Amino acid sequence: MFKKILSYFDNFNFSLKTNILIFIISGGMLSIVVLSLMSTFSIKYDFDKLYEQRTKPLIKLESIKDTYTVNIQDTLYDIENKNITYMQAKEVINLALQLIQTNWGEYKKAKDIKQPAIYIGDFIKKFLVTQHQYYKNETLHKSISKNIDKKMININARLHNLEIANHNKDLVKEFAKLHLEINAINIYITSLINYDLTLALNEKRDTEKVFEVIITVSMFSIVLIFLFSVILSVLLINHFKRLHKLLEAKVESKTKELVELNNSLEKRVVQEVKNNRKKDIIMFQQARLASLGEMLNNIAHQWRQPLGSITMIIQSFQTKMQLGKLTDSFIDDKVKDALFLAENMSNTLDDFKNFFSPDKTKKEFSIKECIEHSFELSKYALEKAGIKTYLTMKKDIKINSYYNELSHVFLNLINNSKDALYTNINKNDRIIKVIIKQYKDDVVINFIDNGGGIPQDIAPKIFEPYYTTKYKSAGTGIGLYMSKQIIEKHMYGSIYQKNIIHKITKDKNYNCSLFIIKIPILKEENDEK
Repeated sequence: MFKKILSYFDNFNFSLKTNILIFIISGGMLSIVVLSLMSTFSIKYDFDKLYEQRTKPLIKLESIKDTYTVNIQDTLYDIENKNITYMQAKEVINLALQLIQTNWGEYKKAKDIKQPAIYIGDFIKKFLVTQHQYYKNETLHKSISKNIDKKMININARLHNLEIANHNKDLVKEFAKLHLEINAINIYITSLINYDLTLALNEKRDTEKVFEVIITVSMFSIVLIFLFSVILSVLLINHFKRLHKLLEAKVESKTKELVELNNSLEKRVVQEVKNNRKKDIIMFQQARLASLGEMLNNIAHQWRQPLGSITMIIQSFQTKMQLGKLTDSFIDDKVKDALFLAENMSNTLDDFKNFFSPDKTKKEFSIKECIEHSFELSKYALEKAGIKTYLTMKKDIKINSYYNELSHVFLNLINNSKDALYTNINKNDRIIKVIIKQYKDDVVINFIDNGGGIPQDIAPKIFEPYYTTKYKSAGTGIGLYMSKQIIEKHMYGSIYQKNIIHKITKDKNYNCSLFIIKIPILKEENDEK
């Protein structure tokens, strides 16, 4: 039989076996928990029921019985024996009657309270346990209760008659009748106590049977779950064994293939190394060509503005000569300016030659001097375009960084502002304004022009390499990209742009483009550390 069960379950696939095992374990644990809770709540319910409906009423009945015997009957004996007078005993008797009425009312109230139904417990009692209603006799209970009520009325009446008889000095008959009534009511109360005790004992027996049934079912469930878990575990172990053997066979096959592959791998590696070396040589040559092209573009971008200025100087000589106003002082000034521009062009070659070199050295310089130097390099182009420049700063700030590279950044911004102002603004309103201030350990440079700002669809792309809105002959699109690389990677600062409405002069507001440059103020000693 066991082998048939094993063979039947063994035909299931691995996933189904696992799901069945999980279902049995989880379902079994759930059923055990439910049965445990059932037994706990059933016992608690029956205990509360026995305590509330049986124990407390019994205490009330015993209290009534004791009150009749001690407080009333013994008091009557004292009156008969003339140990006390009726007037002395009257207060005790009245208090006893009140106590009896209170306890009797609470007894009836406790009997009328219905406990909430526990359907599972009632179901078990109804179908799995002997019928538990056979020992209840509501007719008998009601009959005894009615008799007690009648006797209480009679005793109250007899006590009233006793007060009347006390005045007539005829007490013997009344005492006899009262003793008889009290003894009778005590017998009825004893019968009621015995009835309630019988109910409590029978209900306790039913509770024990329900608990035994639940324990039996729980034990059976545990055994059944354990049996099925063992069966499925054995099947899963066998499945794992077969799977292990299958995997061993596959591993052995793959190992043989790997050995054969390794035998020819060395030759293939040598061939691939040769191919990779060829590729590396080609890529190195392409990288050198790309770097050379980028360097030439950078130099061309930085030389364009000084060359334009030198061209203007040369044209100024021709113009002055034609007008007959060429003087020695004018020649000296223009030659000095041309030599200054040529020197800066030469320095540009050195700067770009070392631009990507890690051996660049920092030096301490004045921000104001660097900006004025950049405006000086561009002054002829700015004068020709009719652009006014303003520099605002409370005090000069010195930083420890790369002078020429920062000058190149300012030249790029000046050149872009010049093109925007020349295109969009009347000649008399063209303004570039630079505001410098120190914030904590940074110098913040606000570079503003009133050229109308940058369109919103273009603004996110202005720092991308080779992105330009100019014709190819007028720009390469690397100026702002190069400026961002210098500020962020070489100077560890930040640069970003936004459009603002600014009263760049005291006359009126303009739509302006604002470039914000933030550079750390690094001390020489900190650098050396």
